[in-house]
Amino acid sequence: MSVANQTHDHQENCLVPLISLRMLAQGEAGTPLPRWAVVEVAQATSTVLAEAEAAGHAILSAAGVPSDHPEAWAFLRVRLDRLATAADDAITAAREGDTGAMRQHLRRFDALTSAIWTVQDAVYGSPRSAPRHTSLS
Repeated sequence: MSVANQTHDHQENCLVPLISLRMLAQGEAGTPLPRWAVVEVAQATSTVLAEAEAAGHAILSAAGVPSDHPEAWAFLRVRLDRLATAADDAITAAREGDTGAMRQHLRRFDALTSAIWTVQDAVYGSPRSAPRHTSLS
C-alpha cells in the first residue's frame, strides 16, 4: 500500500470521531453536558490523535527520514503536541461541565486536525481525493 493510500486511510478513520466531536461542539448553549460526553470526547480525540500520528510516521518513514532526524520529526511532534493539548483542554472542560469552553477547545482541535491533514497533503503529496474537513464554526 502506498503512503498516500495509508494517509488517506488514516484520515478516513477520523471521520466518525470528528463528526461526533462536531455534534458535541454544536450543542445548545447552557444545556447540561451528558455524562457520556466526557467519555466520547476522550475516545474521539484519542482516535484522531493516534491516526494523525500514524499518518505522520508513515509519511516520514516512506520518505526515508530516519527517526533520529530531529527537524523532520520535530515538525510532526510540535503539531501533534498542539493537537494533544487541545484534546486535553476539551476533556478537562467536559469533565468540569463547562460546555462553552469544551466547544471552544473542540473547535480548536478540529482546526488543528484539518491543518495537520493540509500540511500532509501539501508537503508529502497525499492524494487529492483525501477527505476534506469542514470547520466546526
